[in-house]
Amino acid sequence: MELPSLLRTLDPHAPLAQRHLWLIELLRWVRGDAKDPQASVARVRELLDAVQDQPEWLTRWHAWWHGFVSSVDATPLLADYGFAPRTAFMSELGHRLRRKLLPGTPETTDLAELFGLLLPTRFDVRWIKALDSATLQRLHGLLMTPPASSAATDSPPPAGAGFWQTALMDALMFCVSQVSATGFASEIRVRMSPAAQAARAFHDLPTSFETLRQAVTADGARSPAALDAAARLREQLDACRQAAYTVYSHLEAHGVSVGIVFRLRQLRERIVRIKELLDCLQSTQPERAAAALLADLAQVGQDNRSVRALIASSSQLTAAKVAERSAESGEHYITRNATEYRQMLGKAAGGGAVLGFTTWAKFTLVALGLSAFWGGFAAGMNYALSFVLIQLLHLTVATKQPAVTAPAMVAKLKDIRQPGAVRRFVDEVAHLFRSQIASIVGNVGLVVPVVLLISLALQFGAGAPMISEEKAVHVLDDLHLLGPTLLFAGLTGVLLFASSIVAGWVENWFVFHKLDSAVRHNPRFTRVLGPIRAGRWASFLRQNISGLSANISLGMMLGLVPAFAAFFGLGLEVRHVTLAAGQVAAAAASLGFAVLAEPALWWAVAGVALVGPINLAVSFYLAFRLALRAQAISEVNRQRIRAGIRQRIRRAPLSFLLPPRPMAQDEAWDSGLDEPGDDDTRPPQVPPARVSEHG
Repeated sequence: MELPSLLRTLDPHAPLAQRHLWLIELLRWVRGDAKDPQASVARVRELLDAVQDQPEWLTRWHAWWHGFVSSVDATPLLADYGFAPRTAFMSELGHRLRRKLLPGTPETTDLAELFGLLLPTRFDVRWIKALDSATLQRLHGLLMTPPASSAATDSPPPAGAGFWQTALMDALMFCVSQVSATGFASEIRVRMSPAAQAARAFHDLPTSFETLRQAVTADGARSPAALDAAARLREQLDACRQAAYTVYSHLEAHGVSVGIVFRLRQLRERIVRIKELLDCLQSTQPERAAAALLADLAQVGQDNRSVRALIASSSQLTAAKVAERSAESGEHYITRNATEYRQMLGKAAGGGAVLGFTTWAKFTLVALGLSAFWGGFAAGMNYALSFVLIQLLHLTVATKQPAVTAPAMVAKLKDIRQPGAVRRFVDEVAHLFRSQIASIVGNVGLVVPVVLLISLALQFGAGAPMISEEKAVHVLDDLHLLGPTLLFAGLTGVLLFASSIVAGWVENWFVFHKLDSAVRHNPRFTRVLGPIRAGRWASFLRQNISGLSANISLGMMLGLVPAFAAFFGLGLEVRHVTLAAGQVAAAAASLGFAVLAEPALWWAVAGVALVGPINLAVSFYLAFRLALRAQAISEVNRQRIRAGIRQRIRRAPLSFLLPPRPMAQDEAWDSGLDEPGDDDTRPPQVPPARVSEHG
């Protein structure tokens, strides 16, 4: 709609919804094609030029504006816009989902609800910030200040200092009350440091605001008393913010809660909002301050529409803690010398032997002909029990390592600006790659002979191999390289990563709720188990809760995901390299030596050969990305990392395959590291010590 038509349709006596729709249409006209902010500013000037010499229209406009500010409540916009209705993560998540799914209506007296319809795009933030001071002063003088003739009428000024100051003071009172309530919440208060609790910053906050309110009421918003009271209120707000920040130290040490992190974030943003309101209240350029506040509110409105941003911002500390706990576990899976390399081969071989029996149990369960769900559940229990047994025997499964070793490596980058940080990280990449090779070789190298031996034993003892010939042909066909095997291997890599997330989350939950202390000291446990046995159980759970969670969750996902996928007709399967190798061995044992001449066997072998790298690559990539985000590694530093790895591959490719000889360790490091930006001119002279995140 063109500007003359818009001006003609202004009706101060129209119904509420129609008046608001007119304002929405006017702002849409100002927005234009939403490409150039200066073009929108020019449209604002065009509007002012068009109405400057139209006293009849200005009279209608001031009547419209008086009706607008009289019918809407501005306090929710100033105080609560952009904040959760209740200070809880799930409440805000539901609120954002409703805003995405349900349309808004202009028939409302809540300016916070109407605001999203008035300024719905990020471009609105840009053109409002682009308004110059002269245009803002002209806008205020022409449209927001009533003509002198209105003084003789009974109508009060529609948007005078009294209206704006009252709205600002009410919003300040609501915001200060919310900050105080958050600081007094038990889950926040008990986690503050002793010094912060003793300072009682939140106790004095209401008193500071009351002093400001009395000064503004008695002497005006910009009086010396009000300015002094506002300065003291700002200092008190800073003290509250510092007290709240001490909660993060407690969370770092005792586990993270998304709900608490969300409340702390809301507290910080409310303190920022209070300072913005104070600027508007006492600024010597009220038009500029009001425009800045309006732009910030529009920006907040955009930011708070995103469900993804809510989850990311509220769970960032949790992700960091999950990555940190995974890093602690991952240190045990990285070999750095020939002795540890041989030990990893032995542990992986033991894990492969256990998984050989797991393969036998899998085919036995399939032969029972259970329904899809119960068959998947039984398979999941089989995998979970096998993985737990491997953990308790201190053995290893190759594909479980990347999801925990990636955070262990990224933990080395916490001090990436220090000399040699990238160098040490590239060392870790080489150590990890060698460890993965050792694990795969150990797993596959023993699962195949164990499955063959079990099949031969069944052949001689029961007269039938582990699986029938028909089933063996089906197994080889399922694992064919040109089938969906590689896609399913990628899905399995996602499940491997998901199990590490479950493990980190469960361990964080375990520590956050102090369950090890509860098991050790709770009278109910000590009465049943005895103090000594309860202490042993507490220590065992604290040390193994992460591994148990990862193994049980991985096993159940490997069993149940295909069953649930089949329910929806997706036809997804899982392809775990060690289990797949065992299945190929069982099929070969069933078909006999003649199968060696069959192309189907070698296609399946080729498929299994690629399943392992894909399992590892997908799970490592996802865990690595999570750890980089948790440690806030910048893109520039990521480029340095990639450059360092490329140089190591060119200069010392064998360091990724074979453990270094003790006398040649320094030479191996010297040959691979001179990455850009690393000012450490000498490599370490001894292998870096194996330390944990807290080491």
